[in-house]
This record gives sequence, C-alpha cells and structure tokens, in this order.
Amino acid sequence: MSPTPAAPDRGPTGSAASAPKQKMSKRQKAKLSRGIQYGILIVIAAVIAFVADWPTLVDTFGRLDVAIGMFPDVITKSLKNTVVFTFLGFVLGLIIAIVLALMRLSSVGVYRWLAFVYIEFFRGLPALVVFLVMGFGLPVAFPGFALPQLITIMIALALVGSAYMAETIRAGIQAVPKGQVEAARSLGMSSTRAMITIVLPQAMRIILPPLTNELILLTKDSSLAYILGSSVDGRELAALARAEIVNTANLTPFIVIAVCYLVITIPLSYLSRVLERKYGSAEPGGKQ
Repeated sequence: MSPTPAAPDRGPTGSAASAPKQKMSKRQKAKLSRGIQYGILIVIAAVIAFVADWPTLVDTFGRLDVAIGMFPDVITKSLKNTVVFTFLGFVLGLIIAIVLALMRLSSVGVYRWLAFVYIEFFRGLPALVVFLVMGFGLPVAFPGFALPQLITIMIALALVGSAYMAETIRAGIQAVPKGQVEAARSLGMSSTRAMITIVLPQAMRIILPPLTNELILLTKDSSLAYILGSSVDGRELAALARAEIVNTANLTPFIVIAVCYLVITIPLSYLSRVLERKYGSAEPGGKQ
C-alpha cells in the first residue's frame, strides 16, 4: 500500500494556514494617493465656497459698472504704457547685462571686480528701493537734475533686470564649448570678433528661455512706477488702479488690472516654454 499523505499543517484553531495578502502595486498606491489628494482639495474648495461671503466679495471686487468705467483707458493708455516701460527697460537692461557678463569673464581683474559689485548690489536691493532712489534720491543729491518720467522708469527697470540677466548671459557664454573660440582664433579672428560672431549668437540660443522669464518679472516690476506719480496719460496699470480705487471706493480695479497683467504674462510664459522645448536640449554648436 502507498503511504497515506500527510495531513495539512493546522494552526492552534485547527484551520488551514491562510494565504498571505497580496500587496498593492506602485501604480495602485499612486492612484490611491491621487484620489486622497483630490478628495482633500474638493473638501477644501467646498468649505471655502460655503464659508465665503459671496455677496460682499462680488460687491467689493466684481462690480461691472466700475470695471466698464475703466475702459478704454485701461487698454489704450495704461496697458500700452506698461508694455512700453517694460520693453524699454528690458532692452536697456539687456545691453547693460551683456557688457557686465563680458566684464565678468574678462582677464582684467578690475573689470571683473566692478561687474561683481554691480551685480551683487542690484540683486540685493528691492526693486522698490531702486525706483525710490531714481525718482526722489537723484533730484535731492543733484539739485536741478530731473529726468523725464519715461527715462527714470526705463533706467530703474534696466538696473534691476541687468543684474539678473548678466549672470544668465555669463552662464550661457560659458556653456559654449571653448573649441568654438579656438577654431575661430585659428582662422585669424580677433577675440572680440570671435565673441560677437561666434560665441554670443550661440549663447543667446541657450539663454532665450530665462531671458523671457526675466521679461515677465520686469513686467510685474513695472507696477512700482506708480510711486513716482504721473499724469493721466502717463499712468501704467498699477497707477490707474490706484486712482480708480480712490475715485470709486471699490477694489474692482485690482481685478481688472490683474487680468491685464495676465494678458501680457501668459503669452510670454507660453513663449518661454516653447523656446525651452526648442533650444533647451540643443547642444551649443551642435544639432538640435
């Protein structure tokens, strides 16, 4: 006779050992985590919607008559002035930044030191302080010296932006392979010509996305121009909003100018992402 098979091992209760539970996969854990997060967000949104005083909010920030009263000046004057101030400040700042970046890379120690001090100084100062010094400090320090408001705002924005753009440009120049310069020099080009015709064009491709981000920051910094005061025709968005809030005793103008700033910054943000996708993975001097 064949041997009788052994009885299954039983625990103290006499039942067969149960099979181990199957663990959740990483995908299932991630799905559960997302579900919990979405649930928390929905609860928070529901609590805010239930607790908020909507009639007061709408009356304070959403009065249509106040918003309509800001047109067309908010577009034809204030939005236009904001764009002009930002563009002029960015162009001047970019010119200064290129010079500073080249000074930082110079073999002359004095140039490197001057550029370093300038960059650290203006990166450490709030933009508000720069506007105050340009608008009120210079006339006090130099009696009778007064610049047109447009020039004052342009220089203030350029001083703030150039300190950041200089470091970006310097990093872009250093990212260009040294072989590019050596090849240009071997063809008889001077250092200056090699920098202008070979290095800078390649560096600009690398730094276009961060420069676009800097343009967005300057657009928002241009709102500080309101502290300098202006005529009705010279108001930018923040100055117009301040005047309208005083006149109407309502905060709806804040919402109107916020939308106007988004009209400027959202396309610039999209452009930055496009440029980053196009040039972000490109190697300097190589194929995309």
